[in-house]
Amino acid sequence: MTDVQDRPEAPAADRRRAGELGPRELARWSWRQLTSMRTALVLLLLLALAAVPGSIIPQEGVDALKVSQWKADHPGLTPVYERLGLFSVYDSAWFSAIYLLLMVSLVGCIIPRTFHYVRAIRAEPPVAPRNLSRLPDHTSYATDASVEEVLDRARLVLGRRRYRLRLDQDDAVSAEKGYLREVGNLLFHLSVIVVLVGFAYGSVFGYQGGVIVMVDGPPFSNTAASYDDFDPGSGFGADDLDPFSFTVDDFDITWLTKGSGAGTAREFKAAMTYREGTDGEEKTYDLRVNHPLSIGNTDVFLIGHGYAPRITVRDGQGTVIYDGPTVFLPQDPSFLSFGVVKAAGGLSADGTKTQVGLEGLLYPTFYLADNGTAVRTPATLFPALGNPLISMSVYTGDLGLDDGVPQSVYLLDTTKATQVLKPDGKPLRLDLSEGETAQLPDGLGSVTFDGVQPWVRVQISQSPGKRVALAGVVLALIGLCGSLFLRPRRVWVRARRREGDEGDGEGDTMVEVALLDRSGGADLSDVLDEIVSELQKEPR
Repeated sequence: MTDVQDRPEAPAADRRRAGELGPRELARWSWRQLTSMRTALVLLLLLALAAVPGSIIPQEGVDALKVSQWKADHPGLTPVYERLGLFSVYDSAWFSAIYLLLMVSLVGCIIPRTFHYVRAIRAEPPVAPRNLSRLPDHTSYATDASVEEVLDRARLVLGRRRYRLRLDQDDAVSAEKGYLREVGNLLFHLSVIVVLVGFAYGSVFGYQGGVIVMVDGPPFSNTAASYDDFDPGSGFGADDLDPFSFTVDDFDITWLTKGSGAGTAREFKAAMTYREGTDGEEKTYDLRVNHPLSIGNTDVFLIGHGYAPRITVRDGQGTVIYDGPTVFLPQDPSFLSFGVVKAAGGLSADGTKTQVGLEGLLYPTFYLADNGTAVRTPATLFPALGNPLISMSVYTGDLGLDDGVPQSVYLLDTTKATQVLKPDGKPLRLDLSEGETAQLPDGLGSVTFDGVQPWVRVQISQSPGKRVALAGVVLALIGLCGSLFLRPRRVWVRARRREGDEGDGEGDTMVEVALLDRSGGADLSDVLDEIVSELQKEPR
């Protein structure tokens, strides 16, 4: 009797439990699951759902202004959104993972299907079934023509109708058409990969950036340093920027003034002057929404507008320490706008160094709304500039302007500053109409509201893969039309001599004709009648 300890150990593959997969089988099973059409559809749905936050939440690569404003309005959610990458959805790791898995799944799914479609396109029509009368659309008739004459006539008729024929049968003719439907399926599947490749190529070798340009202000030169936000792809370099410059000479808005839509903008138009290169010809263009300006490989889009109050701040010595237009961000459709002014390097009346900060609102068309109480509420009557007024709080002290730490131009750091008060101890608030000046207490100086200058926000981008993506979309439409409107059909014609008392004296050859619509649901009775009618005609 053999000792148990002396028995040879079974191979590792034999020691696995029933149903347990080894590394090779597990890898094969995982690959089949990933490259199944079901997985591809699920990943495509996930990609669509993953893109939803990018269309709802402001994106840093599209509009950094709105991102800053959103962060200021939602300080509690901001850290969570930043950790999840929701301010840059399309560059996030989780979005890229879904995108790459979808690419792998589609490639692994489409390549086998491509070979399947190619085989189907090249295949001959199938042999005629033994019993054609079992098909849903069939008929039969008798004729005096011989079997050979009937089959030759069938080949001629079906050939004229552009059916592909099978010629290796003695008693029947098999024909089929609609092979381009398979080509349509193939084009549609391949087009999905083409579109994804186009978007991927554009994101790697393209860029997009945004900048606010003052109307009738200094020109914009297309350099990386000129952008407010600049988001290049990993394969894009600063040398790839097209050299050009432009100015916004005028900005015109057509407002609706009557009806329920009063106060809504109907049309925006920015009159621009641009120049390609340094010595190119100066040209003009009216930039409108969905009508970008194309300069070389670069597109310039109009995506927003607003107002920039021109504010002058003088210190206690009368020296101008701040002057010029300040971008205010719209807060609602009425264009009630918020902004800050940071003035440093000034001296108070007693010679003390001081910093002055202003924070408040711009009312484009100011009025006092009656809210049913004794105190009327300040509001703006219309988005256009009619009666502009700024209402701002004043801060002084350490605003962090000399710390060397970068600050947002749209936020005022008041953690170490002191709010300026009126003699009665209440917070001071400057309410200035256009052209008015207010003196600040304690010898801090004065603030003048000189006027309002419009600004426009433009998005500038290069998308080198857009033509590839467009070609993919066109292919998808062509393939989809082929899949929907081309109907694959099969026709069989069998002829045989009638035997014994089977005949009724009307002819010696029995002809059976049957049709099959492979896409299903089609009424082929008219087609069947036409084919039979042509078969029964005497050949010329």
